[in-house]
Amino acid sequence: MNMTNNFKKTFQIFTGVGLLALTACSSNEKRETEAVTNTPIVVTVGTPSGSDQKELNISGKIEASQSVNISTRVMGYITMLKVKVGDRVAKGQLLATISNQDMLAKRAQADAMIEEAQAALNSAQKDYDRFTVLYKQQSATEKELDNVTLQYNAAKSRLEGAKQMRNEVNAMLGYTNLKAPFAGIVTQKLAEAGNMANPGMPILVIEQSGSYQVSASVPENSISQIKQGGTATITISAIGKSIPGTITQVNQSSEFTGGQYLIKVAIADKDKVGLYAGMYANVAIPVVQKGTVEIDGDRLMVPVSSIEFKDQLTGLYTIGSNNTALLRWVRLGKTYGANVEVLSGLGKNEQFVVSADGKLYNGAQVKIK
Repeated sequence: MNMTNNFKKTFQIFTGVGLLALTACSSNEKRETEAVTNTPIVVTVGTPSGSDQKELNISGKIEASQSVNISTRVMGYITMLKVKVGDRVAKGQLLATISNQDMLAKRAQADAMIEEAQAALNSAQKDYDRFTVLYKQQSATEKELDNVTLQYNAAKSRLEGAKQMRNEVNAMLGYTNLKAPFAGIVTQKLAEAGNMANPGMPILVIEQSGSYQVSASVPENSISQIKQGGTATITISAIGKSIPGTITQVNQSSEFTGGQYLIKVAIADKDKVGLYAGMYANVAIPVVQKGTVEIDGDRLMVPVSSIEFKDQLTGLYTIGSNNTALLRWVRLGKTYGANVEVLSGLGKNEQFVVSADGKLYNGAQVKIK
């Protein structure tokens, strides 16, 4: 009997503890649900009277406006390399020479062929002149004159061919003397005297002195806002300097740059003091802020991405009282690129939600970014 009573008491105690635990869990879950529900959704808003400018910040590197790889079109040993990294060179200055004994031999052969062809032409010239006189005196037939004329023209062609062969050899000899295409600084030396030079193999790298630009990459979601001729502010933290720049080039393809679009920002000569190629720079470009309402005359424009579509209705979220989201039904007009005209339902000075970090609904608490 006592054992039965003890068992009942024990069962009642465990049942009570279990109910308390379930009640506590339910209370915690309710508080967590309320906390999640009450967490404001971060949103970005746009207004007609808001600023329509922002800065796009990208990283880049200072480089010379013009850089060239010095190489040769012929194969041979480098017999002389007169410069080293850091040397300043003038336009037309001799930088390196390639062995050219074989080409000199070919040029000697071409000269000998020219002399031979010239002698043959002189002989053919005499025959042609003689038979021309004999033909006029009717002492030679027309057939004989034609044969002599043919030999004369062939001799002239052989002489011209020999001269062109020498021109070709002279052109190839020009590639054995490597000269600076412009005044600049030697930034890389990729070979030494005695190395074998191959066609197209870089031997030196020269950067044009006195002219700098910034090369930077722009992501695809921002490239449409970059325009050639636009302004930019270049900040070089290494020397604590900020200078203006002008966008001179916008690459139209990202095929070989990993989805990034390459742009060039020119630096004026008066601002180049203290700059060195290879310095890292930050480029700030003022661009039109996506999501800001644009008013063109009497037309009110909003981004298409901010429009909510439900059945046959269109609307967008506005900011209601107590920072809550309020879905406003609007009537739309024509679409212009990424923007669409709002005909009715939105005032010119009303804020609306451009984008949200979560799912919006009527009455949702929001926090403006």
